[in-house]
Amino acid sequence: DTRWETPTGAVRVTDFMPPRAQLPCLVRIVEGLSGTVRLRSELRLRFHQGRVTPWIRAVDQCAVAVAGPDAVWLHTDGLVHAEPGEGGTVHEFTVPAGRRLAFTLVWSPSHLPEPPAPLFVPAETVLKETSDFWRRWTARCRYEGPYREAVLRSLITLKALTYAPTGGVVAAPTTSLPGRVGGDRNWDHRYCWLRDSTLTLSCLLRSGYREEATAWLAWLVRAIAGDPADLQTVYGVGGQRLLPETEAPWLPGYEGSRPVRFGNAAVNQFQLDVYGEVLDTLHLSLRAGIPLPAHLWDMVEALMAHLQRHWREPDQGLWQVRGPARQFVHSKVMVWVAADRALRMGALLGRNGNAEGWRAMREEVHRQVCRQGWDPHRRSFVQSYGSPALDASALLIPRLGFLPAGDERVRATVRAMRGLAHGGFVRRYAPDGPGAHAVDGARGAEGAFVACTLWYADALAATGRPARARAEFERVLAVRNDVGLLSEQWDPDAGRQLGNTPEAFSHIALVETAFALTASRSDAARIPRIPAG
Repeated sequence: DTRWETPTGAVRVTDFMPPRAQLPCLVRIVEGLSGTVRLRSELRLRFHQGRVTPWIRAVDQCAVAVAGPDAVWLHTDGLVHAEPGEGGTVHEFTVPAGRRLAFTLVWSPSHLPEPPAPLFVPAETVLKETSDFWRRWTARCRYEGPYREAVLRSLITLKALTYAPTGGVVAAPTTSLPGRVGGDRNWDHRYCWLRDSTLTLSCLLRSGYREEATAWLAWLVRAIAGDPADLQTVYGVGGQRLLPETEAPWLPGYEGSRPVRFGNAAVNQFQLDVYGEVLDTLHLSLRAGIPLPAHLWDMVEALMAHLQRHWREPDQGLWQVRGPARQFVHSKVMVWVAADRALRMGALLGRNGNAEGWRAMREEVHRQVCRQGWDPHRRSFVQSYGSPALDASALLIPRLGFLPAGDERVRATVRAMRGLAHGGFVRRYAPDGPGAHAVDGARGAEGAFVACTLWYADALAATGRPARARAEFERVLAVRNDVGLLSEQWDPDAGRQLGNTPEAFSHIALVETAFALTASRSDAARIPRIPAG
């Protein structure tokens, strides 16, 4: 809700999206609270990445905007005036106290001849159905700790980022909101990343949302089906593989941040960590009792056979850097995770596979990371072999079971991460440090990563500093916006959110860290971490 006050009166504007049934729909209700308020509503649509101005016409007390395959319908409680040539509609009206006016916006394929049925369902009915849906859904949440409001808000956001027909969860609903205002760190996050898969599943299971977790797993299994050599880092909501990245020079970008991008070139990158993510997700599903496909073990064996042939190669890493491929420490840790989880699944299923080879691979990777990924001078695990640069992904080492939280190398790494702190928040690495452009292929600085700050809080709790962990966590809670949303990054200097928003990675990390900080008695909350191997 938004309340607007004017010299002549006040109104409340309620915006909501009903749960998806058939066609996507948005509803706005304007309610007069006091006095009389004169309002003007404008809708200016641009289709096809902002290139096409649609044709506007009136049809059955509605305005419809059409361009190519798309149609957007607007129904209001009063006459809509279309502006030919302007590509928009204008509606001027007066709202006295006690009056409620509704605006309903529906997308449909342009070939449908009739206005969509959702346009004519009373807005008050739709509002009640929507409110009832979310009340029932949030009542299922099993988190009962002190951060329940924040956890619920994050879970609602995660649900809203889910494409209901397939179960796919997008990283964010936006593209090209910048990591640095005026810079070129502008990416399209409207897709599903495998790097998020385990944390997404864990987050949903801990919170009591087994149905959503099962749908996400089903999406994952469908998306990755096929030759393991063709495994991608990112897919469309339906499992689409072709996501070519293009730039839109005709768009000015957010506050002049160019280029605006559509698609994501990370789809073509080689990232070793996704193999660990997939196998960790499958293992977690098996432990949680989620039904898995009959061909699961064949998939595990195929993924592991491919990984055994390629794990020594450099890659682009968790952060999808656009500089040269490197021997990223996190990628190698995730190779260890892949071998470890394959062995654990084999034990659970009574299947051997290539257990001897996987065990040897797990041990070799562990030795290599501990030898080449540890910098004795910095007293920390670093970003890549031979580099002194820090990387916040090292905070995940105890969570993944690679080393126990009590290991002195883990504790020292957590202490070293203060070197990535800026204004109380943790950067993923130092993009403005020496040689940084050569690593990630982008120019200039960026904000601190919200998820990394939450990983830091989680690691502090795991290494015996719960009070400090809570302080870090609550610092993140304090920078949520007025409706509890988090973007990908935070700029401590400007005091503003940066990057695409709302960002699933940030909200998933918030939920996971809230559970880590809270002694919950819920069975769903007590999914045990993998013991260090």
